Amino acid sequence: MRTSSKLVGLALLAGVTTQPALAADKIKIGVIVTLSGPAAALGQQVRDGFNLAVKDLGGKVGGKDAEVVVADDELKPDAAITKVKGLLERDKVDFVVGPIFSNMLQAIHRPVTESKTFLISPNAGPSSYAGKECNPFFYVTSYQNDQVHEILGKVAQDRGYKRVYLLVPNYQAGRDSVAGFKLDYKGEVVEESYVPLNTLDFQPELSKIASERPDAVFTFMPGGMGVNLVKQYKQAGLADSIPVLSAFTVDESTLPAQQDAAVGMFGGADWAPNLDNPASKKFVAGYEAAYNSVPGTYAMQAYDAALLIDSAVKAVGGDLTNKDAVAAALKKADFTSLRGTFKFNTNGYPIQDFYLTKVAKRPDGKFQTEIVQKVFENYGDRYAKDCAAK
Repeated sequence: MRTSSKLVGLALLAGVTTQPALAADKIKIGVIVTLSGPAAALGQQVRDGFNLAVKDLGGKVGGKDAEVVVADDELKPDAAITKVKGLLERDKVDFVVGPIFSNMLQAIHRPVTESKTFLISPNAGPSSYAGKECNPFFYVTSYQNDQVHEILGKVAQDRGYKRVYLLVPNYQAGRDSVAGFKLDYKGEVVEESYVPLNTLDFQPELSKIASERPDAVFTFMPGGMGVNLVKQYKQAGLADSIPVLSAFTVDESTLPAQQDAAVGMFGGADWAPNLDNPASKKFVAGYEAAYNSVPGTYAMQAYDAALLIDSAVKAVGGDLTNKDAVAAALKKADFTSLRGTFKFNTNGYPIQDFYLTKVAKRPDGKFQTEIVQKVFENYGDRYAKDCAAK
């Protein structure tokens, strides 16, 4: 974990010494992500991507000095609620950015939005807030959870896979992933395996896969779960005969641990490090120079979250008292996204392009996902029609 001692020190100091008159002269942003346990790599990417954006903005957001306060939700709903209340009540943050996991978002969504503080999710995008429960204080710089999985369902259907085995964790995002995959896939689902969140031993499921011999496996296993699954899949001798279509199972947060075992596995994403546009290339180079690792979508979406906040604060001239004006500025999304085409739908979730990606080993020995083909263009989620916002 690379949590900046300087940032933490500033946060602690601010809680003791900052006077109200000075507080108005800076923008305070709370970042709450998972920074402990097997999923810590995901949270680190969000934290580092966001901090890099603030650094690239000269330490300012919307022209005002920025202070970032980082909190670890520990992947525990009770801890997430406690930490986010600390950000709101003690640190008095103007924006909350996070979290990684949908169950953590469901824990903090109400306390943040009911306090009329803007919540920007750089990763979690459950269906539950995309439709009737959309909220003017909630914005997502990633996607609606189903969409990334829809990519793999469309690819499985287009490639003629007749029989597919589904393997996901048993929580909201896992259920969303299955729903997303099934939207376009019309073949036979051999089995739907739902395993407890943070499962690290997949031998029972791998035995079933070896027995059923499906045409492909679809899986969504973020963080440490994905690391173990990919290694065990390779060790079981399945990687060369049964292709894996995955979301968040093989990406830049897990590849440093998976390495060669993941090469050739497919994924779905709204971006990849080899996307060919100037802003993205500059970001990738800057991230690798700062953190000596390859950024994934978590880092990219967090960087965009900072640019989004910067654009909104700038649009209202630094005056955050008019919440309607801030909401309108956020909804406008007047910034250049690292992914290129980006705008908000009526529900605060993006309309954007989506890609099939494949894991590759670079000439420098590092691993990254690379774009194979564009699967959806300017694609909005199917729940936005149920959102009352216009």
